[in-house]
Amino acid sequence: MFDLVADVDKYPEFLPWVVATRVRHDSETEMTADMLVGFKSLREKFTSKVEKTRPHTINVHYVDGPLRDLDNNWTFRALDEDRCEIDFCVDFAFKNLLFEKMAGQYIDRAFRKMVTAFEARAEELYGNNSSSAQSVA
Repeated sequence: MFDLVADVDKYPEFLPWVVATRVRHDSETEMTADMLVGFKSLREKFTSKVEKTRPHTINVHYVDGPLRDLDNNWTFRALDEDRCEIDFCVDFAFKNLLFEKMAGQYIDRAFRKMVTAFEARAEELYGNNSSSAQSVA
C-alpha cells in the first residue's frame, strides 16, 4: 500500500479530478511533485514536497498552488502479511474564506470519493480488500 500511495505518476489513471502529475525529484526518502487537478473547465496546479519513511509514513506538505495550505499524512501499520491498517489525515485551508465555507459542504463527499478510488486501485493491484474506511471530517 505504501508503494501505491507513493506512485504519484499513476494518480491520473485512477484518482478523480487528477488530470496530470509531474514528479520533479524523487528519492527513497523525498519527492517534489506537481499535480494538475480539474473539474470541467477549471484547472489548478499544486506543488507538494513528499517525505517518505518506508514502509510506515508518507507526509505531504503543500508548497504552492491555489490554497493557503494543504497537507496530508499517511500512516501504514501491518496487521499481518497480507493486510495493513492505514490512517489518512488531510489538513487544508483556502486562501478565500468565503470559498472555504462554500466548498466545506462538499469536502466529505470528495474525501470519500478519493478514498474509494485508492481502495479500488488497491483491489485492482493486490486483490480483495476489506475496507472499513471512515471519514472524520
